[in-house]
Amino acid sequence: MKVVPLGDKVVVKRLPADSRTTGGIVLPDSAKEKPQQGRVLSVGDGPLTARGDRAACQVHEGDRIVFSTWSGTEIKVDGQELLILREDDILAIME
Repeated sequence: MKVVPLGDKVVVKRLPADSRTTGGIVLPDSAKEKPQQGRVLSVGDGPLTARGDRAACQVHEGDRIVFSTWSGTEIKVDGQELLILREDDILAIME
């Protein structure tokens, strides 16, 4: 099943969290935080401008992004946990 976002929404799959600290300590699942990075799976048509036109989204499918901690809505599709968030919640594109 494919999720097609509307307007300025973006569908993101979170990247896996690090299982070790920088010092090499292995973290149990209960100590891991949800990652704030993800890969863009699909992008909506873009936000509406004041004239009623659609502006192009700044992110594209396949981009690796950083987003706010508590942003978006989590959904489960075909056993995958996905996140739908507004383009405004995206902080940066990682290259």
